[in-house]
Amino acid sequence: MAKYALYAELKAKPGKEAEVEAFLKQGGAMAHSETGTVAWFGFKEDKPGVFGVFDTFDDEGGREAHLNGEIAKALMAKADEYFAEKPIIHKITLIAE
Repeated sequence: MAKYALYAELKAKPGKEAEVEAFLKQGGAMAHSETGTVAWFGFKEDKPGVFGVFDTFDDEGGREAHLNGEIAKALMAKADEYFAEKPIIHKITLIAE
């Protein structure tokens, strides 16, 4: 079982929902090339304009590599354009599967 995770809360600017959804689909494809990422999920919540990312890692090194990797850089590069608020990223320790 993976022991570490990240949860990112993403609130799209009005009219940017389609761009955020496309970005998350691209992020999912990029995550497959990250050796330290066990699972990566992009999702849309049931609240208008609210999206998120949940990903898991076997160790802290994999999580830190992801936080400093290409997906995170792309997310922060688009933050002002796509999001109503700065993305909130939570570090999580998994306790059960």
